[in-house]
Amino acid sequence: MIRLLFCFMLLPVAAIAQDRRPSHCIAIAEAPGVEYLQYAAFADPLDDYTVRLNYVDHSMFLIETQGGLRAVTDYNGFIGSTRLPDIVTMNRAHISHWTPTPDAAIPYVLPGWSETVGAPVGHYLDLGEMLVRSVSTDIRSSAAGVERNGNSIFVFEVAGLCIGHLGHLHFEPSAEQYAALGRLDVVMAPVDGGLTVDLPTMIRVLQRLRSSVVIPMHWFGPASLEVFIAGMEADFDIDRRDESFLEVSLNSLPGRPTVVVLRPSYLTEP
Repeated sequence: MIRLLFCFMLLPVAAIAQDRRPSHCIAIAEAPGVEYLQYAAFADPLDDYTVRLNYVDHSMFLIETQGGLRAVTDYNGFIGSTRLPDIVTMNRAHISHWTPTPDAAIPYVLPGWSETVGAPVGHYLDLGEMLVRSVSTDIRSSAAGVERNGNSIFVFEVAGLCIGHLGHLHFEPSAEQYAALGRLDVVMAPVDGGLTVDLPTMIRVLQRLRSSVVIPMHWFGPASLEVFIAGMEADFDIDRRDESFLEVSLNSLPGRPTVVVLRPSYLTEP
């Protein structure tokens, strides 16, 4: 099943890669953000140049575009009572970050690892309204110590925004990986401090990325979340929300880097 999935995915991505549009995240990596965020509701119509981020569970987010595209990060097979997404990304460090049996009706399934162990996967999927690309990173492996390129950081370029999902990050990105990411306006970051990268390293990564919005994920309770927030509050504003979603546009980014705490919730179509 997975072998067929890889064959299915590599053909269109390879074709797209021959005539790639340039990444604006990399081209304008020094561009600043402005102003602030807005509230939203799942599946409501979106304003022009606006994206909705829904925190579903653990490390799964559903990204909605104004044109109706839906992408899910670290997809484990269930997001709630709603239609299937158009695009899913997966990482295999733990089964909670992927599914071996994604629904065949999902048009685009992007595994964060290559069928050739140790090789980078290099996704570059251009759907017009959204460009999805990946930057491969290493993961810890009980068998070999380190598995080269076993994780992917996925970047979603949409509505002029660069939205990054760090996946199951085990090591700080290298200089080359930081450069490949480019500017990230919004980043979803695992903050458990143990199963993924340790908290001092994660905080250093986020300070270097200097994204306008940081959304903590992969936390296992208030205690671990609060340790992360305590380490961030000297350099980042803290915005705690009761909602599981937010809207963001290039013109509504906070003027100062901000940690936005969302409460995960499975989705129900209105």
